[in-house]
Amino acid sequence: MAQEHGAALIEGLPIQSVPQRVSVALPRLRTANRRQVALRAVDLETLVADEHRVRLVWSFVEGLDLAALYSTIKAVEGRPGHPPADPRILLALWLYATVQGIGSARELARLCEEHIAFQWLCGGVGMNVKTLADFRVAHGAVLEQLLVDSFAALLKIGAAKLDRVAQDGVRVRAAAGAASFRRHSTLEVCQQAADERVRRLRAELDQDPGAASRRQAAARQRVADDRARRVKQALAVTETLRAQQQERARQRAEREARKPAVAQPAEAKPEKPKPEAEKEPRASTTDAEARVMKMADGGFRPAYNVQFASDTTSGAIAGVAVDNSGSDPRLRRGRLWARWRR
Repeated sequence: MAQEHGAALIEGLPIQSVPQRVSVALPRLRTANRRQVALRAVDLETLVADEHRVRLVWSFVEGLDLAALYSTIKAVEGRPGHPPADPRILLALWLYATVQGIGSARELARLCEEHIAFQWLCGGVGMNVKTLADFRVAHGAVLEQLLVDSFAALLKIGAAKLDRVAQDGVRVRAAAGAASFRRHSTLEVCQQAADERVRRLRAELDQDPGAASRRQAAARQRVADDRARRVKQALAVTETLRAQQQERARQRAEREARKPAVAQPAEAKPEKPKPEAEKEPRASTTDAEARVMKMADGGFRPAYNVQFASDTTSGAIAGVAVDNSGSDPRLRRGRLWARWRR
């Protein structure tokens, strides 16, 4: 009886379907593993094509006479000293950077780490910003002449082009404070004070050498001499600026004198106010050649105007000049514009 009663109960239950098995397995993928160490049998020579422009630059630099650069190296065979980078590599880097329109040592150092063409020129020799910048500064005259001749040769063989040249400038902040600028009359007083200071220090050393140690006395003497030198440079600059002001005033007077006399009508218009006299020129006792210019942010600070003449097609830099004039139109008629035309 119990079995029959249980069977009746089971028969009355609803029939449930068996759920289908759903696959939850994730797809198999090959993911990036950038920490895996791999030994690759490659060399820089095979990574640069045979017809690449960088090979032309290196071939050209190999044929240059760099005796003036090698003569300054103090690390020689048989003597102690850390060997520096080959000047031929540094020259080739700057020349190829010039062809590519790059003039920044920091940008060039970055490309030496990331760009295969610049890595090929380095050939495993480490480069940094200081090495590149020091090479350009220490051998400025020799390097400029070599770059000019090299760029001209690259133009001749077609490795670079100079069909159309554009000139533009950027104002670079000078290492002089705004408070270091003094008027000509003030600089004359500063020069008298500096000369008096130098004479007093020299007299002190002559009369009583034991009053202070030699090192302290020499340090004070150097500071006083440096101050007198910088004031003298600033005075020379203000004298030049004052002469330029006088020349502009003379030219304005001549133009006014050449103007024909015009009969004034009955109701004459009020005359235009005459321009105010130019202020007394000023110069910095820190950097006498710096000038106050309007910067890109609208402010006025001591700066220099760095002008670049570059090819509009390839971006190659044909000429660089540093000027202390804040007027770009006047500089376009100046020496930089005439230099590349020659």
